Amino acid sequence: MSPRMSAEERREETIRAAICEFGRGGYEGTSTATIAKRVGVSQPYLFRLFPSKRALFLAAIDRCFDDLEESMREAAGGRYGNEAIVAMGARYRELLAGDVQLKFQLQLYAAALDDEEIRRIGNTRWAGLWRMLGELSGEPADEILRFVSVGMLLNVLTALDVPYTPGPKLGRSLQDWSRDSAPRPDSS
Repeated sequence: MSPRMSAEERREETIRAAICEFGRGGYEGTSTATIAKRVGVSQPYLFRLFPSKRALFLAAIDRCFDDLEESMREAAGGRYGNEAIVAMGARYRELLAGDVQLKFQLQLYAAALDDEEIRRIGNTRWAGLWRMLGELSGEPADEILRFVSVGMLLNVLTALDVPYTPGPKLGRSLQDWSRDSAPRPDSS
């Protein structure tokens, strides 16, 4: 076992490890044994912290959204309007660079397709995230839609390792990339 911790500290460490492991292997492809090993605890101890793999995955979903919301609040840091949007966008790009958040998000969305409870939790948490972004920035719904849409696009670009220039030059950088990278149809 790793160093002595309270059950709450160990629970938090387990959720963080689960986010990494579920992000790597998905819900179906990740064993609780792998998570327990990463944390340095026995599998029976893991099940004392979480009654099931599903309970751990659901806790990881909440932590993922909690972390994202906390990051956006910190980034906004009292800024308002476009200034808050720009700061939150920069912070989101930092989160993507670490790739743990992105991997878990993508696995969460995949799991939601086949699981009504995961879909419901994701739906509720997305609604809260949307409201929070609007409250932090004071921006209208159309600007929040643009912000979230660009964020989801950045998820795809990052996952596919597409080079891009953030900010106002994003569209142009993607246009240049697609022109230079896309295979050309055979002209014969």
